[in-house]
Amino acid sequence: MTKFAVSLLSLALFSTGCAMGAAPVIPPRALFQNYKAPLDIDNHETQLGSKQGTSVAKTVLGLVAWGDASTHAAAQNGGITTIRSADYEFYSAFGIYSTYTTIVYGD
Repeated sequence: MTKFAVSLLSLALFSTGCAMGAAPVIPPRALFQNYKAPLDIDNHETQLGSKQGTSVAKTVLGLVAWGDASTHAAAQNGGITTIRSADYEFYSAFGIYSTYTTIVYGD
C-alpha cells in the first residue's frame, strides 16, 4: 500500500498543471489551484453586458478529458449574441481532477 501511495503522490506532483490552457494571466503551479482571471487583454475598455454564460471542460489525471469550454458554448449557454468580455476559472486538486471554465459577458 505504501508504494501505491508514493506512486500516486509522485504522479500528482509531476502532473499538476497538465490540463492548463494558455491565457493572459497564468498563476504559478501548485498542488491545489483555484483561481479566476481575465481572458481580455484590453481591460481598460471592458463592458460586461447584461448576461453571463459559462462553459466547462474537465479532466482526470490528464488522461481523460471531456466538455466544451469554448467562448461559443459559453455564449450559447447564456443566451448571448454579442460577447463583450471573457474570464476563465481554473481548478485543480493535486493534478488528479481539473476543470477549466470559460465565463463570457455580453448581450
